[in-house]
Amino acid sequence: MSIDKVSHRKLVRVFTAIGPYLRELKTCETQYFFDCLSVCASAKASPEVREFWGWWLTLDTQDGEQFEFHYQLGFFDASGEWQLKAIPKKHQAEVTRTLRDFYDKLGVCMDGLALSVRPSIALGTDHLLSPA
Repeated sequence: MSIDKVSHRKLVRVFTAIGPYLRELKTCETQYFFDCLSVCASAKASPEVREFWGWWLTLDTQDGEQFEFHYQLGFFDASGEWQLKAIPKKHQAEVTRTLRDFYDKLGVCMDGLALSVRPSIALGTDHLLSPA
């Protein structure tokens, strides 16, 4: 099935149904942007300036049939921007769990639409979403 048969609007609806991951304002017809604020860095800060450890992922397509994902782990700062930073050891398991949970849900959606997804070559062969 191609993007001609699965419209951008339908993909947005399907991806939105996965949960609070899709950032629609950072999405276009050939790239979808997802992220997750997995662990609060400091709950003492007021909600509007809290910072988080987590991940962000882009899902790109050139032909509407084959999708490629690329993710990064890091820090979501008080200004609302992602920074590529090493996740503290005490938070690594939770950040990894949320990324894998999202990827499982994404896989179910893609299978249901008869679309395929693969990792970006930039991720190499040893990444968190590699097959077991």
